[in-house]
Amino acid sequence: MADEAAAQAVDLLTRRGQTVAAAESLTGGLVAAELTDAPGASRVFRGSVTAYATDLKASVLGVDQDLLDERGAVDAEVARQMAAGVREALDSDWGVATTGVAGPERQDGQPVGTVFVAVAGPHGRPPVAERLSLDGDRVEIRRKSVRAVLQLLHGELVENAGRSIRNTVGGLDVCSPE
Repeated sequence: MADEAAAQAVDLLTRRGQTVAAAESLTGGLVAAELTDAPGASRVFRGSVTAYATDLKASVLGVDQDLLDERGAVDAEVARQMAAGVREALDSDWGVATTGVAGPERQDGQPVGTVFVAVAGPHGRPPVAERLSLDGDRVEIRRKSVRAVLQLLHGELVENAGRSIRNTVGGLDVCSPE
């Protein structure tokens, strides 16, 4: 069953005529699964890239290799570049990304439960990222990461509603808030 944030995001994207793509690391395809569980997903979901291996983040998603070498894959800027990279690679309006440490061991000097989620949208705005410190086992950390990135996407869609949803009134495009 689709998460409420996924269903709401799919609804907003549908009303706008926009699309979304996902770049996933620690979530391993769970974001794509959650989005495709939502009714109407086929109209807005372009696809996903599961770049679990660090080298794929650079070669497939265009994350700066020097950044990966310097900071590792568990980093806010890496998440932002993943979101922007999947948006470009899959020709979508929006890109979402997850990267982090689900456990059982630390990675790139980061403790278990450290996760970064990001959203890259249209309108020339820079991608946004959030750092999460999550508790739980691997399953719970991954589940919470999915929910967090979908909530971030929904929040960004709502924030951009006035600039992105257009109604035609008397032949003129009029921006209207949600």
